[in-house]
Amino acid sequence: MEPDGRADWTGRAMWTWGRPGKTSRQAPEPRPKPEPGLKPEPGLPQASIGIGIGIGIGGRLRRGLLVLLITGAVVVPLAAAAAHPEIPAPAPARIGTVTAATLDRAYAANRANAAEASRMAAAHGDHGRASAVRAMVDPSRHYLSFDARGPGRAVEVLGDLARTDRVAVLVPGSDTSLDTYERFRAGALALHRELGTRAAVIAWLGYETPGTISPEALTTARAEQAAPDLQAFTTRLTAVNARARISLLCHSYGTAVGARAVNGRGITDLVLLGSPGTGAESAADLRTGARVWAGRGADDWIAAVPHTTADLFGTTVGFGTDPVSKAFGARVFAAGDGGHSDYFRPGSVSLTNLARIVLGRTSEVTRA
Repeated sequence: MEPDGRADWTGRAMWTWGRPGKTSRQAPEPRPKPEPGLKPEPGLPQASIGIGIGIGIGGRLRRGLLVLLITGAVVVPLAAAAAHPEIPAPAPARIGTVTAATLDRAYAANRANAAEASRMAAAHGDHGRASAVRAMVDPSRHYLSFDARGPGRAVEVLGDLARTDRVAVLVPGSDTSLDTYERFRAGALALHRELGTRAAVIAWLGYETPGTISPEALTTARAEQAAPDLQAFTTRLTAVNARARISLLCHSYGTAVGARAVNGRGITDLVLLGSPGTGAESAADLRTGARVWAGRGADDWIAAVPHTTADLFGTTVGFGTDPVSKAFGARVFAAGDGGHSDYFRPGSVSLTNLARIVLGRTSEVTRA
């Protein structure tokens, strides 16, 4: 993470931890009301349900529905951004190369940066952001990176990253920002408790996730931008712990990110949870030596989304083959009867199987 004048993996000029990303100052976007009969939960936005339904209808009606949806996806966020001025925040801390010897220094610098971000947000009058970030300043919290500008990004470590043999990297789906970060972290914390001291868990909010209603939620474009950063991140982990085996646990839209980053150094497993599809037709198309797993809870509304793609005005919308289908060819594991947000629920079948995958106990994973 040496300063070199280029943008870091968060998309800001500071470090060489990863590759440049896209910066956005857009305010968090409003969550739409659920359609009757569907069960939208945090992860893939309701708009993606709409796009799936639209793809399943032919001819002019399909095109009309897609145009209407995309128009709404563009207009609503612009109005929201105009109504919510940008929240001031400090530039990320300058840390330098992160190694096992400098982890504590990095953790302290990023907590200090979060504390300053909270103070600046409070002074600006945005008490919601100030409160959300203030919760992240606790001395027990450990960040490899933190950036409160725009929607915000954070990479948090749970466990002893320098000494563990196994690392689980969690990649979130849509609507994950600093304002909703604790919801994402709760899953990481539940997994870490399940694993105990046997593995470290990293909550990787290292990209700007799509908003609930946005054009980005309908395509893999945002995933294609984020994937090089995730791949660079997993590769740079070798500077901290060269022996650790890494599992990517990706949820909803995040599965499209992980599928494009799975060839990073040290990755042994890619896990697709509640996936709308990855954009690939099959696991073989990912061209990875890692084991590819897929799971979907019995009550996950993502099952109602048609797994297909369509070309609209030169843009491909949709996410392709269902990862839990036989045609995709992943190792499908039992995920219990939970919904779209329940994969890390304590005591659940899915959490037990996820821990087994991370620990390399693959023969114990129960199959669907």
